[in-house]
Amino acid sequence: MEAAGYATLSRQTGLMREMRVVANNIANSATTGYRSEGLIFSEYVQTAPGQESLSMARANIFNTSMEQGQLTQTGGNFDFAIEGDAYFMIETPQGERLTRSGAFSPNAAGDLVTMDGLRVLDAGRAPVFIPGTAESVLVGADGTITADGNTIGQIGLFQPVDAHTMMREDGVMFRVEGEIEDSETGSMVQGFLEGSNVNAIGQVTRMIEIQRAYEMGQSFLDTEDKRIREAIKNLIKS
Repeated sequence: MEAAGYATLSRQTGLMREMRVVANNIANSATTGYRSEGLIFSEYVQTAPGQESLSMARANIFNTSMEQGQLTQTGGNFDFAIEGDAYFMIETPQGERLTRSGAFSPNAAGDLVTMDGLRVLDAGRAPVFIPGTAESVLVGADGTITADGNTIGQIGLFQPVDAHTMMREDGVMFRVEGEIEDSETGSMVQGFLEGSNVNAIGQVTRMIEIQRAYEMGQSFLDTEDKRIREAIKNLIKS
């Protein structure tokens, strides 16, 4: 295979990877707190002794959109949305994780947990406790929890010191490889949930563009394969 064929194959591989990313975005367009993901293409030059250098395409840099999703009122006492760049902190078996998905509820022990049963952490990074006997639970913009008129705790709001250290680990969970600090810019809204920030129409449009680009590349490879086969046949005949 000639250089153009190898370059096209590397591009096809990148397009297939991007197609999976776009399909995942579309599938999560209605997922609470989901952040849209993109794929960045880059160029690298492959060299070998005695051969000309070859420019190849690589698509292995994932980019997450941190744009605010639309807030929807649910009226749920334990549904929370964040305005600003802050995150909730969740305790998982693998360590602390950040999320924007605020659909919580108290478990049998009184701990505030996610839909998967993972505990939500307070400003001191301890589990948030909600008394089972509380008749009225209010949460302020800073996360302060008031049960029947008494302040009992504060849901934590956090953010990474460097946003580039955030790594997507789950659909709505992020692992931070750097330092995490208390957020001074985020505010909490009780009775609301933040929707996905996926632009569904834009993602469907991009999927069509990827499909057409892939088909064009495949057509080139088919034509190149046919040309090489014909050349070999003519060489054998001669």
